[in-house]
Amino acid sequence: MGWHGHLKLDYRRTHQRTTVLDQHNGPLRVLQSLYPEGDAICHNVLVHPPGGIVSGDVLAIDVNVQAGSHALITTPGATRFYRSLGDPGLQTLTTRVAEGSRFEWLPLETILYPDTLAENRMRFELAPGAEMMGWDVLALGLPASDQPYDSGRYTQSIELPGVWLERGRIDGHDTRLLQSPLGWAGHSVLATMWFAAGGALAAPRRDTLLDAAREAVSTSALRTTAGCTSAHASVVVLRALAHRVEPAMQLLTEVWKRWRQTAWSLSAAQPRVWRT
Repeated sequence: MGWHGHLKLDYRRTHQRTTVLDQHNGPLRVLQSLYPEGDAICHNVLVHPPGGIVSGDVLAIDVNVQAGSHALITTPGATRFYRSLGDPGLQTLTTRVAEGSRFEWLPLETILYPDTLAENRMRFELAPGAEMMGWDVLALGLPASDQPYDSGRYTQSIELPGVWLERGRIDGHDTRLLQSPLGWAGHSVLATMWFAAGGALAAPRRDTLLDAAREAVSTSALRTTAGCTSAHASVVVLRALAHRVEPAMQLLTEVWKRWRQTAWSLSAAQPRVWRT
């Protein structure tokens, strides 16, 4: 039997301050709320004391961001899916963002160990007038330890209902996907980042977000393996392939800074945990 954990976070704005009510069961917690940008924006660090997800673990995170509030969630380190002994590990994130609120989902990377059997589901429900930024950085295997991801299966889904539904499976034996120039092209890191709204973005605003991301890509070490598109009027998506996590995170952080300024007129107050 693996760990079964459930964490519910309820963000609300009272007297110009965003606060969070958390309820947990099992090995999921948030640390003390931080306010490096003032009372309006609540920063939380999501921790999983066991340090990774193993065979049979089921972890569920539910986030409600109520009207007028602004929440930012990150993690203190990588999320690790370890070798499975038979049963898959499962992590789910369900987020509801109310009208006039903002949400930032900015975890550090997810690492798949060889022989992983796991699934990660993310669903973001945005009401009209709600906006969010999020990213996901997926790293295959442990290249520095000469442990490639050459066996195992991982399934991931990212869903913005009615706007964007992405579901993919990575099999360590699937060399056509992992080695082909039409797939991962031998890279071990895939970064995905998005800006989304609960309704169509005005065309000039969407173009500004695209331009900001493309300008950051043009000066990045990943400029030949990264790009930004908007296949739907409510979402802008950035993709990048890399051989290491660090340049991918550097690019995402730079785009995050630019999008924050462009979309919300906010400077980037980087969570302190990113520098530890």
